[in-house]
Amino acid sequence: RNGGMEITEPQRDDTPLALIGVRACELHGIGVQDRVLMEGRYVDGDYAARRRDAFIVAVNCFEPGGTCFCVSMGTGPKADAGYDLALTEILDGEHRLLLEVGSERGAEIARGLPLRPAMPEDLRAAEAAVAGAAERMGRELDTLDLPGLLARTLEHERWDDVATRCLTCGNCTMVCPTCFCTTVEDTTDLTGTEAERVRTWDTCYSVDHSYIHGGAVRPTGRSRYRQWLTHKFGTWHDQFGTSGCVGCGRCI
Repeated sequence: RNGGMEITEPQRDDTPLALIGVRACELHGIGVQDRVLMEGRYVDGDYAARRRDAFIVAVNCFEPGGTCFCVSMGTGPKADAGYDLALTEILDGEHRLLLEVGSERGAEIARGLPLRPAMPEDLRAAEAAVAGAAERMGRELDTLDLPGLLARTLEHERWDDVATRCLTCGNCTMVCPTCFCTTVEDTTDLTGTEAERVRTWDTCYSVDHSYIHGGAVRPTGRSRYRQWLTHKFGTWHDQFGTSGCVGCGRCI
């Protein structure tokens, strides 16, 4: 405008969110996203606006899925923190829900509900339900020196075996609760006076994700699968001080 440039940002949607039915593994996933997007050197303003007043109702698991391995990752099946309210369903003849309060906001909601005090038998039944889920995990993972193991086996034939079956479609990263990669797309209008930059979801399985001038750094499905897995289970520890996997099993 008048030989200069004006930059505007869209107004952020800070409408309070309520997340109902959040599992323990998902709570840990939210914790990872918080660490990456809000506690680092650069804060993601859009994420922070949605996260700031989010009200979370967690649900403890009593029946794990066939691909769950949260016990191996220390992330479940019981929610231990990060919620406002937590529910445990009890099915021992009398169907009831045990309610646990995790914040002052949660306590405020609980005070308005028609509740009765939990009896010792209620607590025992809820504990048994969650313990049963831990014993019936569909999968397990040996995490002993997993980052070191992956670093020592970058040329293992297992990567080739998986690459023959992997479509590099990115569905596993789309459902992963800790993946956060994005890209930006620039467009201009026909007059050349206005330009728009939009952030979109991205995945390390796409060829363009590692593209630099001259070509892609990871041109093969083998290299992209290996990058995703070694980052999630290995180098994530170096970057963020924790594993990038919460054992939800969605990628499986």
